[in-house]
Formats: sequence, C-alpha cells, structure tokens
Amino acid sequence: MAGGRKYARNNSSNQQQLPERGPVESLIYWRDVKKSGIVFGAGLVTLLAISCFSVISVFAYLSLLLLAGTIAFRIYKSVMQAIQKTSDGHPFKEYLEFDLTLSQEKIQNVAGVAVAHINGFTAELRRLFLVEDLVDSIKFGVILWVMTYIGAWFNGMTLVILAFVSLFTLPKVYENNKQSIDTYLDLARSKVAEVTEKIKAAIPIGNKKPVAAETDKDK
Repeated sequence: MAGGRKYARNNSSNQQQLPERGPVESLIYWRDVKKSGIVFGAGLVTLLAISCFSVISVFAYLSLLLLAGTIAFRIYKSVMQAIQKTSDGHPFKEYLEFDLTLSQEKIQNVAGVAVAHINGFTAELRRLFLVEDLVDSIKFGVILWVMTYIGAWFNGMTLVILAFVSLFTLPKVYENNKQSIDTYLDLARSKVAEVTEKIKAAIPIGNKKPVAAETDKDK
C-alpha cells in the first residue's frame, strides 16, 4: 500500500510538472491519449484514403458518412424522446449554438503573422539564390540535391503522411528523451559550426574588404 501511495504521488507530481499547452500541442504531446488517438487515427486514415483515391471522392464519402451518422443519431434521439415523453430538445443544440465567426482582430493577427513569415521566407530565398553568403548557398544547394533523391524515392502524398506521423511521434519522443537528444544535437551543431568555419576560412571570398582597408591605412 505504501509503495502504491508513493507511486501515485510521483505520478501526480510528474503530471503537475508538465507545462500547460494549447489544444493542438496537447494533441501532439498525447496529454489525452483518447483524443490524440482519435485525431491521429482519423487523420492517418484520411491521408491514406487520399493517397489511393481522389480528394473529391474522399471528401464526398467522408461527408456522406458524417451526414448519415448525424441523421441517424437525430432520428434515434427524436424517437427516444417521443417514447420517453421528454423534451431534451435538439441533440446537437450545443454545437449549433457554438460561435464559429471569426473576429476581425483574429483575422488581422493571423494575416500579420502569415505576411511576416512570407516576407522572411522570400528574403531568405533571395539571400540564398543571390549568394549573399557563399557557404550558406552551398549548404542550400546540398539540401536541394538531397531533396532530388527524396523526390525520386517518395511522392508528395507519402511525404505528407510521413510528416503527419512524425508530428504525432517525434515531439513525444523528444520530450521523453530530451536530455540525451539535446546532448547529441549540441555535439552535431558544434561539428557543423566547426566545419563551416573551416570552409569559410579556406574560401578567399570575403577577405578582400579587410585587405583593402589595410592598404588604405598604410597609405
């Protein structure tokens, strides 16, 4: 009994130490296993169906399935209310009264964030393609070269499915093994930074301005 109480206290303390997250992050980090399992399973089945059939067909069949379920449930609740002579009202009243309107402030905030990300992405592409930093452009070229092989191995829908599965697995794996993963990531970053500095030192581009400045001082 004492061991059980100790385990319960440790378990409750661990749950209290977990940071509060938004609804999306709670699903990704499997705070509620039932909800996360339903969303993950439904999403994976939908993506697999889209990979086998057209998007229009999948949307139509899923919508028909949902509509048939809601109609059957509405009829069932109406029959039960008639038999039991109750007046519970519409079974979906709570969802019908749920406010789905988007305020102008929310739309402006989302638009502002989207514009900021688009501007940053465009500026970064311009910097890479116009070779503002030679080493960064070379690394970008290597990434593009690797992506040509990824594109040859997988199609777009397969990558979407892999990304969806990774979204529901990698964050939880990282959370459970954060210390060891951070150690290896720091080691990898240090190695990449070391190699990058060696490449920059070996490339003569970028050393002309200091030389010119020194000659001006000599004059």
